[in-house]
Amino acid sequence: MNAFERYAPFIQEYIYRSGWKSLREVQNAAARAIFETDENVLLTASTASGKTEAAFFPVLTLLDENPSRSIGVLYIAPLKALINDQFGRLNELCEEADIPVSRWHGDVAQSKKQKLLRHPRGILQITPESLESLLINKAGEVPSLFCDLRFVVIDELHALLRGDRGLQTFCLIERLCRTAKCSPRRIGLSATLGNPQEAGQFLGAGSGKGTVIPACSSGREVWHLSMEHFYNTPPQADEGMARPAGTPLMEPPSDHAPEGADPGTAYVFEHSRGRKCLVFTNSREECESVCQNLRQYCEANHEPERFLIHHGNLSASYRESAENDMRDEDSMLSVCATATLELGIDIGRLERAFHFDAPFTVSGFLQRLGRTGRRGSAPQMWFVMREDHQDARSPLPERIPWNLLQGIALVQLYAEERFVEPPKTDRLPYSLLYHQTMSTLTSQGEMTPGELASRVLTLNCFHRISQEDYRTLLRHLLETGHISLTENGGLIPGPAGERIVSQYKFYAVFQENVEYTVHSGSEQLGTIVKPPPVGDKIAIAGRVWVVDEVDHKRREVSCTLVKGNVPAFFGLVAGDICTRILERMYGVLTEDVQYPYLLPHAVCRLKQARETFRSAGMSRPLVPLGGSSWALFPWLGTYAFLALERFLKIRCGKRLGLKGMSSARPYVLQFTMQADEADFYEIVCEEADRPFDPLCLVYPNEVPVFEKYDEFVPAELIRKGFALGILDVDGMKQRVLSWSSSGGKKNGSSA
Repeated sequence: MNAFERYAPFIQEYIYRSGWKSLREVQNAAARAIFETDENVLLTASTASGKTEAAFFPVLTLLDENPSRSIGVLYIAPLKALINDQFGRLNELCEEADIPVSRWHGDVAQSKKQKLLRHPRGILQITPESLESLLINKAGEVPSLFCDLRFVVIDELHALLRGDRGLQTFCLIERLCRTAKCSPRRIGLSATLGNPQEAGQFLGAGSGKGTVIPACSSGREVWHLSMEHFYNTPPQADEGMARPAGTPLMEPPSDHAPEGADPGTAYVFEHSRGRKCLVFTNSREECESVCQNLRQYCEANHEPERFLIHHGNLSASYRESAENDMRDEDSMLSVCATATLELGIDIGRLERAFHFDAPFTVSGFLQRLGRTGRRGSAPQMWFVMREDHQDARSPLPERIPWNLLQGIALVQLYAEERFVEPPKTDRLPYSLLYHQTMSTLTSQGEMTPGELASRVLTLNCFHRISQEDYRTLLRHLLETGHISLTENGGLIPGPAGERIVSQYKFYAVFQENVEYTVHSGSEQLGTIVKPPPVGDKIAIAGRVWVVDEVDHKRREVSCTLVKGNVPAFFGLVAGDICTRILERMYGVLTEDVQYPYLLPHAVCRLKQARETFRSAGMSRPLVPLGGSSWALFPWLGTYAFLALERFLKIRCGKRLGLKGMSSARPYVLQFTMQADEADFYEIVCEEADRPFDPLCLVYPNEVPVFEKYDEFVPAELIRKGFALGILDVDGMKQRVLSWSSSGGKKNGSSA
């Protein structure tokens, strides 16, 4: 078919106006899938390949030919910033066809939401949390809003594949369709899917439709990639050594560094000058610290300030200001950011991305790399790996540059295998079960237990949860006052449940900290956790402020701008690293390969790490540290490592005489034991080979609260969900048993 000729006239005019010479492959493929089938569609193509237009050109054509009697397209995105970015693009596209585009999230005025409720049509853009709010608070409006819904477009699908938030999103889609009695097709968009078939099954689950995955070759990918290593204090790894032939030279860092700033920050400062760049970090605290230091570099070098900041704890005005400044094509500003700018927000032509330390996932690496390379240029990322100096007396695990190895592993896994983390669909989401139970009761009113179970337990993401487990949950909620039994035998939210559901934070299923809003005069800066006393300093928005007043009742902090450096704290965020990354890190240490993107310090530091690996005998998982002390390097991902840690303590501890176990997850376990090396392998393999209930890896009286609403779930279900849905017991057992076949002489990984 000729996709262009099939498009509506206003789409053709938009393409002419935009100066396009031809359609891209993903746009032709999407047109065939959407026009010629009635199935769900998964579009997976590289960043900036035109996936949004590929989906909306045919969808809007069909909507133009046969207008919907309600909202015709529901567009779900994980970030408000992404919705705001796409809002302008879709408005321009739909303006001539008189197809309205509406937003619905916390920053949208109520008057605009009321207008949509009065005249529901066109496209609605929404976050999962705002969709939850809409289903609860506007339940009576849902049929009129969505009775003729034709399409649900889920952007950045990969961001919803591995946690409760993604499961919540698809629960909401199913609930909406049942309430509105509609059967829309689902269209998923993503640039980073390792297994499209698994993602396609996830996308279509519960829809009653199959999923078409058009084949789109990404062509030859060209990256400009570099990775450098820095000790936080001199000397650097290669100082005083001969430079290997062909090793690229590095420009010297700035001579004028703020006190306490590290050489890695100086490197970023120098190489971002005169360019528009993104500077990624793994946490909001690090983002604040890096931005403070870079701004102080500007001051020390008498340069105009050229660094902005963007993360989830900043106020909407701060985030939007940074986005708008970066869209200016003539701007030479850079922005320090977390995952809030990882997804598909177009902030103009970015020349370069920097990344402090290694991301946790291949998916995250690809998304952040993909923020650059738009407008026809190749994506470009410069990794900056940092660590403190260690000496020969430092414990063995501290002499390994884990971040450097992790960064190399992420790059190599994708370059060699196109590996990206798969969906995680085998969990027991009891926290989400509580949430959807309370949400359903609140939105639908009184229901019998059978009616409630038929509404909630039949949602696809709860397919592993039994009716008996659900009865256990409901009995517990009755006992704790989260639900109440009426005289008619129906269930309604109880006093304790109403207190939870009435809070706006109920709409989100991801864990949140208790936050205080920070103001300086009339300016809202953002939010922080655990405000310090009056007179102390805080870091937010890339600057330092002195606290003038703390209102604990209203959770507000008033402050004044000052100079200086202080660390920020926004709450703890755990990283989830998969086993394939750890296995490839092992491979990096064992192979004699020079990676072309490593710069001089990193080349030398990797050489030192390989020498340490060989001299310490780390090809075996168990390494003696002297006396009765040992280090175990299992090369397992976060949740298999956690299972191993518990397995050794609970199943093997007594036989081995284990004591003093400590871990640096998911890299190494250290302990003392009475057993020798041969006994260790024999005992752990025997215990792994014996059948055992994963529940035995939960400590007596332990209730391992992991998710946001676990505290309201009965302890027996929390324990079960942790043991059978979070711990990777099978992955752990497979690794331990591999040590038996190798006699402990090899690692036994698949690397």
